[in-house]
Amino acid sequence: MPQRILIALFFLASTFLYSQSVARQWNEEVLNGIRNDYARPTVHARNLFHTSVIMYDMWAVFDENADTYFLGKTIKGFECSFEGYETDDALDVARNKAISYGVYRLMQHRFSYSPEKEEIMESINNLMESLGYDISYSETNYHDGNPAALGNYIAQQMIAFGLQDGSNEANDYENQFYEPLNEVLNTDISGNFDMTHPNHWQPLKIENYVDQSGHQVPGGQPPFLSPEWGRVSPFSLREEDKIVYSVPGYDYWVYHDPGPPCYIQEGMGADDAYKWNFSVVAAWGAHLDPADDVMLDISPKSIGDLSMETYPKTLAEYKNFYKFETGGDPSEGRETNPITGESYQPQMVKRGNYTRTLAEFWADGPDSETPPGHWFTILNYINDHPLTVKKFKGEGSLKSDLEWDVKSYFILGGTMHDVAVTAWGIKGYYDFVRPISSIRYMSDRGQSTDSNLPSYNIHGLPLIPGRIELVKAGDSLAGAFNENVNKMKLFTWRGPEYIVNPQIDKAGVGWILAEEWFPYQRPSFVTPPFAGYVSGHSTFSRAAAEVLTMLTGSEFFPGGMGTFDIQKNEFLVFEEGPSEDFQLQWATYRDASDQCSLSRIWGGIHPPVDDIPGRIIGETIGKEAFAFAETYFTGTIAQSGIIFPNPADNKLTVLYKTQKQYEAVIFDVRGRKVLSTKTQFNPQNEFSLEVSSLESGLYFFTLLDGDKKVWTQKLLKN
Repeated sequence: MPQRILIALFFLASTFLYSQSVARQWNEEVLNGIRNDYARPTVHARNLFHTSVIMYDMWAVFDENADTYFLGKTIKGFECSFEGYETDDALDVARNKAISYGVYRLMQHRFSYSPEKEEIMESINNLMESLGYDISYSETNYHDGNPAALGNYIAQQMIAFGLQDGSNEANDYENQFYEPLNEVLNTDISGNFDMTHPNHWQPLKIENYVDQSGHQVPGGQPPFLSPEWGRVSPFSLREEDKIVYSVPGYDYWVYHDPGPPCYIQEGMGADDAYKWNFSVVAAWGAHLDPADDVMLDISPKSIGDLSMETYPKTLAEYKNFYKFETGGDPSEGRETNPITGESYQPQMVKRGNYTRTLAEFWADGPDSETPPGHWFTILNYINDHPLTVKKFKGEGSLKSDLEWDVKSYFILGGTMHDVAVTAWGIKGYYDFVRPISSIRYMSDRGQSTDSNLPSYNIHGLPLIPGRIELVKAGDSLAGAFNENVNKMKLFTWRGPEYIVNPQIDKAGVGWILAEEWFPYQRPSFVTPPFAGYVSGHSTFSRAAAEVLTMLTGSEFFPGGMGTFDIQKNEFLVFEEGPSEDFQLQWATYRDASDQCSLSRIWGGIHPPVDDIPGRIIGETIGKEAFAFAETYFTGTIAQSGIIFPNPADNKLTVLYKTQKQYEAVIFDVRGRKVLSTKTQFNPQNEFSLEVSSLESGLYFFTLLDGDKKVWTQKLLKN
């Protein structure tokens, strides 16, 4: 059974037991669209965010307490005008219709060039028909009170916003500046001797390249996906968390800068952080053997409950955190399920089955909804769970399905988008190498541990007995004419060469020439087409885990455990397996996130140095995005006040809830009044003023009631 169907059965097991909100139905359509499009995590995090904004705003515009995010606001310099709305339709009818037309129109636009666009369009047309809506109605003049026109209008505005938000959507998100430093690595050929920049990303040439959504990419040589995404308009990211790095001809915007990764040093063997990190990836490949007799308890009783305080900072701490020989992290699990009060039951599984399943489950493919979409499916699983209590943050009154869905999608969508902007801004600027390039590069150079042994090279692999060694005469890898003697060899997963039919074949583990190393992936995919540092999976997952924890008011899955059933010889796609039935189990959302992070090492996609900074950044973004989104639910963002854009260019908008007229004054850093005007707030609690006359620099914007300062905020002028 294809993995896509298994995941659908797992996460949507309770879908048909009761009716869903219209927001949930449209979220499923967006996820279906993503699965039928090219696998582009950045693009689809943005699609999930923008569709979630439409759903939330079309709910909030009818709510007395909530404030819209986009409708009637100015976002990053784009003004979405709105003159108020009244309708004679019943509240639920109006909301459902406005949401449906809004998401429908945006999906028509965003997925119009998808490789499976016919399937996507047929599906959304069918949903509109089942809801009783006329797809030919395209009016955007909402003043006549038709909710369909309001939905069409917000979609029209979101489309216009997306064409100027820095994504280069008009040119199919094409890179405008970035060029790789390294020449292409042809994965059909052994080694990587021509690589000249071992710290930097390298494009791959793969015959019949198929992306993680199962779509063939013409040319077999995909470019770096979204290296300039740091300049896309974010959701909640703050200017004070942004650093601008200038290179000739371009400025990279980097939020939450973690600093550089570890760069390759001369010699040092495994004491070089770079060499150790990529050696871990190769060494953990030895855990992917279905014949491995090592048994692991993979239940929450033994895995999980890992504090961020244990995260490593130094190389010595990294070596203690990531278990080089046996795999995994220092987590020890929990004895008791705090929700049920019962003990977690052990689940003993072969290590080779567990590690291979993790690598494929969290890879989100083939037929992938990409990592941000994967966390939306997890959110939907939680929303469907009979033990989920739909109280915001676990407090207050029960929310209707529609209110719960639009708010949870709005928060998670904004968070996933901010992660994409942040992680890919970092990826673009630091441009760090992937394991397949690094391991093959070092293998071609030799070994860097002992200058008295053959094949010594300052950029060679470290010698680690039992894992990374020199080929010697008489070795089965030596070759008929000893042509491979003194080359490097790895004890690891043997690679796709050993798999002819993935339905019945498995590669197993053994000694291979290091120059022929492959990650545990399909040979038509190999590695995502973008830099490794920081790990998108680690950042997406940790941010989502924080959101789900705050949203539900509990760090635990409903009932104290989330589960996913794995069927013997059915689940794996890359090769046959697993050889037994079992469950993936997580007590908390953070446990699931940590498991996702480790899966990318076993999958051969990321070294540890990509992982930890991503987890840390993800936690920060998750908490900040949640707090930012929450202000819209009670209108507190207008009550507390905000000015935007900040930094400003020529025009400044002030959002402040008041019935009074104030004097708006801008002071310079010396306290001198440089601009003053009377406020005229519109029904959306906004007023605008020109600031083009101000010089670049720091100012203070203040609202004055006579001589009394009512509210002050810092202002940066570009």
